[in-house]
Amino acid sequence: MTQRPIQDFYPDELAVCYGCGRLNEHGLHVQTFWDGKEGKATFRPRPYHTAIQGYVYGGLIASLIDCHGTGTAAAAAYQQAGREPGSQPPFRFVTGTLNVRYLRPTPINAELELRATVREIKGRKITVDVTLSANGETCATGEVITFQIVEQQVNQGK
Repeated sequence: MTQRPIQDFYPDELAVCYGCGRLNEHGLHVQTFWDGKEGKATFRPRPYHTAIQGYVYGGLIASLIDCHGTGTAAAAAYQQAGREPGSQPPFRFVTGTLNVRYLRPTPINAELELRATVREIKGRKITVDVTLSANGETCATGEVITFQIVEQQVNQGK
């Protein structure tokens, strides 16, 4: 498993995402660790992430699945290219489609575990399957269809 989360390797101009940007002081700071086959992350919800008393807001769950999916895509892209994370040009992915399936209420007082696997790599498109669990039970699953940002898109955003 990587010692550092893939998000640590995002260039500064691409590290401001609310969900996973290390430079967003108000963000969630999702951190994806890659073991060569699976992306892994954990997140501890705060009391203000409440939907109803005792349970996590569904939008937060979607955000976690989203950002963990794009992080896993970036890690897998480096691996497929035979490159180390942080090598140039950087791999950074955005969401094209996000499908979340809520299976059971997610308790707010538990550490959430996210696991992601790559289903398909096809050019700049990577499809990632994500599970979100609490206390050993799967609470939500997601499919994240991601697309690699190309350098021209990054420069246009400045």
